[in-house]
Amino acid sequence: MSRSYFSREHVARHQLDSFNNFLLYNLQKVVNEQKVIETDIESRGKSKEPVWVELGTVEVKKPLVREADGSQSELFPSEARIRNLTYAAPIQLDMTLVQGEDRQDPVVTTIGQLPVMVGSAACNLYGMTDAERVTHGEDPLDPGGYFIVNGTERVLMTLEDLASNKIMTEFTERYNERIYVAKVFSQFRGYRALVVVERNRKNLLEVSFPSVAGHLRFVDLMRALGLMGDHDIVEAVSTDEDILTFMMQNLEESECDNVEEGIMYVGKKLAPNQTRDYQRKRAEFVLDNYLLPHLNYLLPPNMKEGDPGYRQAIEEVRLAKAHFLGRMAEACFDLVLERRRIDDKDHYANKRLKLAGDLMEDLFRISLNRLTRDVKYQLERASMRHRDLSIGTAVRADVLTERLLHPLATGNWVGGRTGVSQLLDRIDHMSVLSHLRRVISPLSRSQPHFEARDLHPTQWGRICPSETPEGPNCGLVKNFAQMVEISVGVADENEVKNILYDMGVIALRRETV
Repeated sequence: MSRSYFSREHVARHQLDSFNNFLLYNLQKVVNEQKVIETDIESRGKSKEPVWVELGTVEVKKPLVREADGSQSELFPSEARIRNLTYAAPIQLDMTLVQGEDRQDPVVTTIGQLPVMVGSAACNLYGMTDAERVTHGEDPLDPGGYFIVNGTERVLMTLEDLASNKIMTEFTERYNERIYVAKVFSQFRGYRALVVVERNRKNLLEVSFPSVAGHLRFVDLMRALGLMGDHDIVEAVSTDEDILTFMMQNLEESECDNVEEGIMYVGKKLAPNQTRDYQRKRAEFVLDNYLLPHLNYLLPPNMKEGDPGYRQAIEEVRLAKAHFLGRMAEACFDLVLERRRIDDKDHYANKRLKLAGDLMEDLFRISLNRLTRDVKYQLERASMRHRDLSIGTAVRADVLTERLLHPLATGNWVGGRTGVSQLLDRIDHMSVLSHLRRVISPLSRSQPHFEARDLHPTQWGRICPSETPEGPNCGLVKNFAQMVEISVGVADENEVKNILYDMGVIALRRETV
């Protein structure tokens, strides 16, 4: 067993497995999230129906090089290094133009070039024997797991971050008073929102989340999410007698008695001095998009406002958000009553690793979004000039390619992170292996962060205790232990839900009176 662990296949296995998973599943998942490119064009028939583009199956081909005379041939890593080329493969996507009732045949369009990881399933070296690799100018002992951009070898760092969608508790000091806080980094389709529930000096709960200035009263927010009765709100938090005392204080401070008043309370906070209708719409939009967005996965895919069943589906999502806030409030009160300790941010159970595939998924999502906006613009421009609409002329492959290559070449990733892509250290073979297994923390290098830099007992068997640089990066730049195995998250959360329901967990349902 140990021999298989120390073999060259294992060294960069986590990088290759992650990128292969991105190619097989996550690439299509990102396309399915977009699904449709809507335009402001109306078809030229009498009915004046809208025009849109439907996105279908995405596929990544093998890396190619296009010569000056227009010919194409297979590209291998050694040639890309020598000729200062980017080792990338064409991305092909089925796109269907729909004009009212007139539906054109799907068109397979090359939407751009995807940088390919050396040794991955899309690489031309994949599946070759050592002898075949030598004939193509490759070192058979080279582990792969890196990209080639403009002839330079670049490796994506594994990023270490706090676990998203998980309730964490802590203390903060304000005006010489201890404030008890429960917070969660809610993440959905690349968007990350920090939602905080805190108990102030008067035992009152306050909630803050993006796009809301200041705090919202907990009870009034729960009413806005659909919990009308005091009993429902208390039950969503806890039935414990000690916590019930705290909740009674919160209920007394509440100024709203029903859902409508709750929504208007949020609306007045978000859009003061606006019309009631605008305040209501703004409040509903913010509650549905910025409060605990990770629970929006409960909505059926691509369901939009106005679709049949949308109203019922959004009410179920809001109910789930109310109960999740109830769990955060309970964690806050448990901390006050000393029934739980604050969460250890340095415990490895509270950390998640972003590997190459996850980073490329974030990058592809932003790049595809940019491409769809450009396709919309090109179609609308063609329509204004009374030209025939065509997907072939509307898709400019350079738009996606440029957005994918620039972060890899510079290391400046989406979300404002820097140093994500680094020049592969080729001083010797061991430095290559070390660089492929490096883990970096997002914490500032200029701050002490003594606890974050320390060895933590949960790093045993996961992180090497001795391999870390001296100086400001000490303890923040780490390396994987030799026998580490990286687990993968669950792709379909509905599978987990179904297992829980089979075990007797009761689904959330709104009771009709």
